[in-house]
Amino acid sequence: MTDTYTPPKKWTWNKESGGKFASINRPIAGPTHDKDLPVGKHPHQLYSLATPNGVKVTVLFEELLAAGHPDAEYDAWLINIGEGDQFSSGFVDVNPNSKIPALMDHSTGAPTRVFESGAILLYLAEKFGSFLPTDASARPEMLSWLFWQMGSAPYLGGGFGHFYAYAPEKWEYPIDRFAMEVKRQLDVLDRRLSENTYLVGEEYTIADMANWAWYGQLALGRLYEAGEFLDVENYENVQRWAKEIDAREPVKRGRMVNRTFGDAKFQLHERHDAGDFETKTQDKLEPEEG
Repeated sequence: MTDTYTPPKKWTWNKESGGKFASINRPIAGPTHDKDLPVGKHPHQLYSLATPNGVKVTVLFEELLAAGHPDAEYDAWLINIGEGDQFSSGFVDVNPNSKIPALMDHSTGAPTRVFESGAILLYLAEKFGSFLPTDASARPEMLSWLFWQMGSAPYLGGGFGHFYAYAPEKWEYPIDRFAMEVKRQLDVLDRRLSENTYLVGEEYTIADMANWAWYGQLALGRLYEAGEFLDVENYENVQRWAKEIDAREPVKRGRMVNRTFGDAKFQLHERHDAGDFETKTQDKLEPEEG
């Protein structure tokens, strides 16, 4: 950066911040328009998008179903954050923070709302008694890695990802600052995974799902086109862990749900039935050009 910025005594919002998400960033909460959320036939109504935070929850739903929990059936509705769907009155009623994912559980006496991806993972894991250790030492270890991810990912997404991929200009200082932190985090994971198959020993848990959605996909070159820049191949234990989880069939399905980018055959904009993976991906819904 060549120009020095002197902050005013009091910050005011008088211009867009620039960058890819400038049109949806604002310093106030609350809805911008009235619109009810749709409700499908299943107990769980998920309102989301296939960002890393959204993928965490759809992976868990698909893992629960694959593990033999039919009551974990869900409807996944697309929330297009680029168009401001998260600021509808219906969505704000479910998540006052206007961030995906958000969940309504209609299997309870009165519908239960759950927001924040980590809270949703913990809620569902406890509800179905799966992917959540019960051992006196393993459970706090799992919770530690789950909350480590929740606290660390903002440096990856909102810090490194923003300045490296989305900011209107490239600035060396913030990119270097957040790249250094992301590489430190990858080293934390690599050291842990050098001695353990998963983050909690030999047991695959929601801590792995949460961390894989961010750091696993980063290691596989799927985030910010930054694999070479961050030298992700150098983290051999993270690579092994990321590829093992990536090969799981429920993970493959979970990645497809509410996905609106990439290859059309891997995009399932809405998910209302297990059969949708075979019949309602975008390659089957969109006519071929020609």
